[in-house]
This record gives sequence, structure tokens and C-alpha cells, in this order.
Amino acid sequence: MKLHNLVHQAKKAEKETKKLFEKLKKTKLKDLDEKFETLHEKTFQTIDCLTCANCCKTTSPIFTSRDIERLSKHFKIKIATFMDLYLVLDEDKDYVLKTTPCPFLSTDNYCQVYEDRPNACKEYPHTNRKKMYQILDLTLKNTFVCPAVYEIVENIKKEIK
Repeated sequence: MKLHNLVHQAKKAEKETKKLFEKLKKTKLKDLDEKFETLHEKTFQTIDCLTCANCCKTTSPIFTSRDIERLSKHFKIKIATFMDLYLVLDEDKDYVLKTTPCPFLSTDNYCQVYEDRPNACKEYPHTNRKKMYQILDLTLKNTFVCPAVYEIVENIKKEIK
């Protein structure tokens, strides 16, 4: 799917997705994690994040204290300096980037701090983890950001119907 169509398609599918996700949260379908994992693996055989990087261009990961320490060491600067340069506390009291796109994103969509990137970046788009029913609200939001998540969710709908 082309990135410029993603938001439109995700908006069109949002009502149906919400309805299914509400049902899944209540029923805690036993093989939901397995279904997501399988579709995640299948989807990422054809989708290359480097052609998109929309997540890095439009959203910020949450930075844990370990992420902040690791990146401060990466840049050989003090933690306070790293935080002053790059981070802000959001409304949920989480540390996030001050700016988008991510300041560590190169023009070729490569991450300049890939080996030391935040854990949230390592785990993104969170479609291959355990207890998926716990993060379905986040997954819905990510259908507007990541073409792979949109595709995975649309395929989940087909499998569960």
C-alpha cells in the first residue's frame, strides 16, 4: 500500500477494526498471538521498512531510563545533556522526542543509532509479541502510521471472520 493512501484506508477501516478489537479484548482469543506472529512474519517478507520509515518521521518512541543512558553513552554526552537536546516529558509523563522526524533518522531512512536505538523502536510495530489483546488500542493507532500494521490487521480480520 502506498503511504499516501494509508491514512485514508485506515480511517475507512477504523470502525470495523475497533469493533473486532473490542471483541478480542473481551474474549482473549487463545491463538491471537500466534495469528499476529504468523502474519507479522509473512508481511515483513514483502515490506521493507527502509522504503517507508513513516514511524520515524511522524511519531516518537517512549524513552526508558536505560534507553537514555545507552544513547548518552553512544553520543559520549551526559544524560542531562542528551535529555535537554532531544527529549521532553509528554502528557503521560513519558520521555519522548522533542521533534519529528526523529533526529537520528538519515535521509536514506537508516537509523544513525540503530545498535543503541530505544527499546520501543526495536519492538515496533509490536505485532509479534505476547498478549496482543493488551495492546490492541496501540495496534489500531499504528494502522494509521505503518503500512505493515494496516496489512496485518486487515488479514487478522479475514482470518477471524
